[in-house]
Amino acid sequence: MSRRSTRLEDIAALAGVSISTASRALNDSPAVNSRTKQLIWKLAKEHDYPFRRYMPAGPIGATGTIALVVPRPQGREGQLDDPFFLELFAGISDAARDRGCDLLVSHFAPTSFEDLSAAMTTSRADGVIFLGQSSLHPAFNLLAQSGARFAVWGAQLPEQGYCSVGSDNLAGGRRATLHLARLGRKRIVFLGDTEAPEVQQRVRGYLDGLEQAGLANDPALLVPAHFTVESSEAAVDALLARGERFDGIVAASDLIALGAIRSLLHAGLAVPDDVSVIGYDDVPFARYSRPALTTINQDTARAGRLLVSKLLDTGAGSDMRSERLQTELIVRESCGG
Repeated sequence: MSRRSTRLEDIAALAGVSISTASRALNDSPAVNSRTKQLIWKLAKEHDYPFRRYMPAGPIGATGTIALVVPRPQGREGQLDDPFFLELFAGISDAARDRGCDLLVSHFAPTSFEDLSAAMTTSRADGVIFLGQSSLHPAFNLLAQSGARFAVWGAQLPEQGYCSVGSDNLAGGRRATLHLARLGRKRIVFLGDTEAPEVQQRVRGYLDGLEQAGLANDPALLVPAHFTVESSEAAVDALLARGERFDGIVAASDLIALGAIRSLLHAGLAVPDDVSVIGYDDVPFARYSRPALTTINQDTARAGRLLVSKLLDTGAGSDMRSERLQTELIVRESCGG
């Protein structure tokens, strides 16, 4: 069926429901169950039925809609209140507003290809931005083959067939480690969620930095921690309890760095006199913490503009070119120089 010839009656017949049910589903009526809505939205998309006209008009008549979806990280609950994600949300939101688009934040947290496919085929948005890859790299490659219009905030990975926008994590991890080495730090911890694709690249940068500085790579100093203050504080508590010697920490995020500093201070250690700490992200609280946090800046405003531009100005997922953003070391008080 062509878009010109497809009628509401056709969509209803394909779905095996009445015309009134199809109409209610396209209007997102609570009288229609979710499974039926998803089927009808999927059929409407597949047959180019212009069902956006059934949607309630926005207050300013937006020219399009972009959906934001956050995959669940490695099977755990994703935290939408993560400070870096909030900064990235702001960058995407500003870019979408500049283009006259509404922004829809989905509650859906995909964990499989089927989930990603459902997010695309049942969404009314013109395109989807996924914030993070989690363990879904192969699934995103499959999704790109379907011609779906999406972009991902995340790492550039081997044999990648979809568009991702992200910072140069390898360079960021290396820069942070070399800075601590130049300050005379010899036993440098890497603290972070080493299952996450972006953090894995920061770890590689950390290891490269150790090698360039002529420092030993001690596996005991590669310490897993989730992206929360509580997790990183507990991880550093455990490190201290084991009697590990260290004088520097490269943290995979500013939240992780903050938790590390809390642990060090509770243990009676001074930051940066005893231990230098560098974070990653440069979220707003980093400059106001005590001590003010040295960190690696990621340009979320530019990231937002690129992600929105990829959706609106280029073709389907496999046709979009990935982009790496440069990182910058922001030196403050927590590293001592």
